[in-house]
This record gives sequence, C-alpha cells and structure tokens, in this order.
Amino acid sequence: MLKAIPRVLNKSALTTSCFLFALFAFLGCTDDGSTGAGDDPSTAATVKVTATIDVTKRFQKIDNFAASDAWSCQFVGNWPENKKNAIADLLFSTDADANGQPKGIGLSMWRFNMGAGSTQQGEGSGIKDEWRRAESFLESDGSYNWQRQAGQVWFLKAAQARGVSKFLGFPNSPTVNLTRNGKAYASNGTPNLDPTKFEAFSDYLADVIQGVQRVHGITMNYISPVNEPQWDWSDGGQEGTPFMNEEIAGIVRALNTSLARRNLPTKIDIAEAGKIDYLYQQADKPNRGNQIDAFFSKSSPHYVADLPHVSKVISGHSYFTTSPNDQAIANRKRLADKVASVPGLEFWQSEYCILGDNAGEIDGNKRALGIDPAIYLARVIHNDLVVANATAWQWWLAISPYNYKDGLIYIDQNKTDGNYYQSKMLWALGNYSRFIRPGAERVDLQVAGNGKGNDALMASAYLDTDQKKLVLVAINPSIFPVQMNMQLKGATLTNLKPYVTSEKESLTPGTSIDKQDNITLAPRSIITFVADVQL
Repeated sequence: MLKAIPRVLNKSALTTSCFLFALFAFLGCTDDGSTGAGDDPSTAATVKVTATIDVTKRFQKIDNFAASDAWSCQFVGNWPENKKNAIADLLFSTDADANGQPKGIGLSMWRFNMGAGSTQQGEGSGIKDEWRRAESFLESDGSYNWQRQAGQVWFLKAAQARGVSKFLGFPNSPTVNLTRNGKAYASNGTPNLDPTKFEAFSDYLADVIQGVQRVHGITMNYISPVNEPQWDWSDGGQEGTPFMNEEIAGIVRALNTSLARRNLPTKIDIAEAGKIDYLYQQADKPNRGNQIDAFFSKSSPHYVADLPHVSKVISGHSYFTTSPNDQAIANRKRLADKVASVPGLEFWQSEYCILGDNAGEIDGNKRALGIDPAIYLARVIHNDLVVANATAWQWWLAISPYNYKDGLIYIDQNKTDGNYYQSKMLWALGNYSRFIRPGAERVDLQVAGNGKGNDALMASAYLDTDQKKLVLVAINPSIFPVQMNMQLKGATLTNLKPYVTSEKESLTPGTSIDKQDNITLAPRSIITFVADVQL
C-alpha cells in the first residue's frame, strides 16, 4: 500500500521513470502497473515459495458456498428491476463478459429466512429496527398467504434462474402465534417454545416448505430449525430464541415426522452453533454444548442421527474463534478430530461475518469496502476449509444496509430504491465460490519456504473431476510480493489462468500462464488459478 513505501525511495534523487519502476517493484506490479500474477517484479523483498499439490491425497468434497437473504432482501426484492437484477448477478451468476471477467461470485446455495411474523406485528413486535423484523407466510387466523415475503421470493427465483440448485430454509424463531410470550424474541433467556408446541412448529415448517415448492417452484433441500441456540436472544434486537439440546432433539424428531408425512425430500440441518467450540465441548453453556456427541452419539439421550430426514452434517458458526490465527487453527483441529470420530459426519460453517475486535487484528465496526477485510475473510475461509475440513462455507448478510463488516453487497437503507456498493469481501468469497463448484474435492497442498505469522502465504487446491479442472486459491496477506513455484504430483496441468482480487481488482482475469514456476503473487491479494488437469 502506498502509505507503506519505504523512505529510501527519495523521489528527488530519481528520474520520474526510475521512481515509477521502483514504486511498481515494491508493490509487486509489472511495468504496466498490473497487480496480477505474472513476471517477477525483481524486488529484493520477494519471498520465494514452492506449492506442491498431490492430487492423489484427497480430503472433503465441497457441497456449497452460500449466503442468506436476511434481512434486506425483503426490501431489495422490490427495488427497480435493473438494480435488483444487477445485485442478483453479483451474487449468483457464473457467466463472464467478453473479456472473461466474471459477472458474479456464483453462490451454489441460498439461505431463505422463514420469518416469525414480527413484521406483521409492527412496532408491537418489540424489535425496534424494522429492517430486522421478518414477515411470515402464516396469517393470524392460521391461513397461509403465499404472496407474503415477496422480496425474498424474488431472490429465490433470481438465484434459481442463474443456476443455483440448492436452497436452505431457516427460522430464527418459531412464529409468534406459537411462542410463549407472543413475540419473536425470548424473555429472560428462556426458550420461547413450549414442548407441547414442537409438533405445531414442525408442521408449520413443513407447510412452508411444501407451499413454497407448490406455489413458487423452489424446493428447500435443507431446513435448519434452530439458530445459535446458545444465545439468550432476549434484547429485542432481532428474531431469535435459545434452546437446550434436549429441546433441539425434540424439535428435530417432530420435524422428521412432519416432513415424512408430506413425503418431502428436505433434510434437517443441525444445530447452527453460535461458536464452533460448542460442537466439540460444553464450554460455557451447560446442556447447549457438546453438540456432536449430543446428536450423533448413540449413547446420548438426544441421539437423532438415525432419523431418515437428518442430514449427516453438524453446522456451526465461526464467530469469535478466528483470531489470533494460531488459536483459530488449534480450535479447528479439535473440531476436525471430533467430526472425524463420527463415521460419515461432515461439518458446515453455516454463518459468518466479521464481528468484534478479533484480538485487535480487525474490528467488525464500520463498513469497509476495501481489501483489508477481504484478506481477513479469505484467511477465515482458508482455515475453515483446510483445517476444519468444512464441506460448506456460508456467509451471513448477502446484502447489508449497516455501517458494519457484515455484508457482501452494501445498500442505502431505503426500502424502495437506492444505490448498491460492491465490497472486496464479496470477491474474496468469490475466489472460492465462483470456481470451486459442488463436488470438487480438496487435495493436498504443502507450501515450502513460507514466511511466518499472519504474513505467511495461504494456499489450498481443489480437484473437479467432472470438469477436469484444478483450482488453487492463494492468499498473500503481506505488503510484499511472493514468488511461487507450483509442483504437481499425480497429474499434469495446462492453461493455467489467474483471477486476481486486490485493492484495484475484483476477480480480474490475467493471461494464461504456460510455466508453473516464478509466478508472482502481488501484495495484499487473493489469486485463484484455474487449470485444465489430466490425471
């Protein structure tokens, strides 16, 4: 970055052309000013690494990359056609323009918020921010109005039209007609659904799945009936309720029956833990932690893994566990070991945005469209995929009106029209979602000669045998370039094409590379390489 240029670059002592060359060299650019993969910029600060890929060593198979429609899509889905279609293209499109520039990040699953009806309650909902209230298809008289949630339904159909084939429905709270306090948030940290209402809640979820399929032509592949059950959800900030593991198991059993009764194919996703710690240890939430054992151990009274509609997936959120990096890695190793102890079980990282101060590394407060939060986000994705062996990675707010690092696309907080703004976090996720398609397998990649700490190069590789493609995602968080030699075991590569995300570029395609050595990775960049592979 310009503010980091060393004082030794004294412009008065250089000709203009020499100064520019020195500047480009420091920034890892070629002499035409590009910041992508290419020729060695001949800077003394360049780190040289070797990335060895072994396609015979294979790990998890990727299921999806996703984001949610909460909460802005209820409004943006009613914006002018040109603007909401442009936003949908950014999220879902796998097309490219005439220059090969991707039009979007190609999400492969979309999360649909099944609201609890706080919108219909208005100010009486107790949720002050109307952008955090959610509409429900269910009317107060018990009938269903399938024309509600129209903005969200528009995005469901826009995703489907652009090739998204997987959808997940999630309520943050049971509908207000079922809750103990008649609100979409809890009172005093008490679970807001009486066990006598588990069956009614499950029937409601199955009714919505069936109705959306029948009326709007969208099949919900997954239903996630509880969200972050470890938190109290009693402040009226949004819809939500806590649950104990015993109650989650009861809801899952009832929901399995409701889905089976309607002959629906939908699988149940559990349990959207508020932190990944709660999946493998009790931590600070008695009866709400150790969720892998609780739901997938046959000795547990809450065992539900044998139910036909329960997916072989445990889901959790990466919040509050991403910094410092050494601790993030240690936590994810523990999670991966625990998941591996249950044959056939997979881990989904099912919600994340940048919250809190993250050990001083980055603050979630304040919107930032540039590369710094994108580099941090890419590190989180890398650790979740490479260390925790996640088979899916899902972001929180696809579209945010807030002054916070919680959005892929930001908008003016206007319910009928406004401007929208791309963030580099959108394109950071796109380095993975656009090119690593469902069914691709992560393969072994080892980096030799790397730096240390948070400036070290991170890289991972994925084999798509159907498309006969190899995808390598490299993250260079340093202010210096990295020179990478790529070595492949068990296959040969051709047509190695880079796509660069940096302060000035957003999945910008570069020229195909014939050789696999001396590839320069620009400072503060994320670069995806896509190659034809012969096994």
